[in-house]
Amino acid sequence: MAISADQLAQIEAQRGESRPTRRAVSAGLEDILYQIQPVLDHGFVRVVDYLGNDSSIVQAARVSYGAGTKKAHDDEGLIRYLMRHRHTTPFEMCEIKLHVKLPIFVARQWIRHRTANVNEYSARYSILDKEFYIPSPDNLAAQSTGNAQGREQLLPPDEAESVIATFREDAATAYNHYEELLSDEGKTGLARELARMNLPANIYTQWYWKTDLHNLFRFVALRADAHAQYEIRVYAETIGQIIGQWVPLAWSAFTDYEIGGAHLSAAQLNCLRRMLDGEDVSQQDSGMSPREWREFNEILKKSSISSNSMS
Repeated sequence: MAISADQLAQIEAQRGESRPTRRAVSAGLEDILYQIQPVLDHGFVRVVDYLGNDSSIVQAARVSYGAGTKKAHDDEGLIRYLMRHRHTTPFEMCEIKLHVKLPIFVARQWIRHRTANVNEYSARYSILDKEFYIPSPDNLAAQSTGNAQGREQLLPPDEAESVIATFREDAATAYNHYEELLSDEGKTGLARELARMNLPANIYTQWYWKTDLHNLFRFVALRADAHAQYEIRVYAETIGQIIGQWVPLAWSAFTDYEIGGAHLSAAQLNCLRRMLDGEDVSQQDSGMSPREWREFNEILKKSSISSNSMS
């Protein structure tokens, strides 16, 4: 990831400033404020602003005037209660603003999370940097035969090298043409908003992305999941680490109930009851489709439970 001397100087200047405040602060987030958290080959996530901390969630839930006299374990218990019963509004009282550098094809998945404010780098006004995401051989896999959105086995080393060479060649060719179209040497020079059209989706863009904690949890739950595409998953995992430093009590409750927990349908819950009673249940008499049955068994494995151990 290439960071210019000017960019580093700006970050150091931001981190060198300190102001007194009466607002709620997060000591963990203050430690990493403005710092770049590298992701992929040229990408990053960094926190540029935030509002609130764990106590802000508690304060909103109690509608109190301040931190109050409640003990820390009382605050933790309330946050866990809110998470467990899906009382989401208090979590919406905390907000965060992230500066993210990411490949355009990742941005197009990310933007589907519409409960956020976004301002993206504009290639109509500025020239895009010559930075493209090139996967490592460890992330080059064949199309899954069972999942239209997924990958399967890794490509053999020689095939992976060939794919990487193609990515690099196509990116270089497209960017060279981009520069030629912008050039005004002996030509008029094409408008930037038109010249950008032939650039591939693996070129990097940047944006400021602001959202509240509740919707950030939803983003992480979906995008840090093992079924999510690797290239967005690593961003979600990095953001998860940031949340853990920002609101550790809320993050602990979220990982317990949402990431480590499971939501069961009525049919799945009934099936689980039958298994606990010692009944040998099959997909055919479970009341579930084959796909739902597979998902149910994945939940049981995730919880170290199996139908054999219950029967």
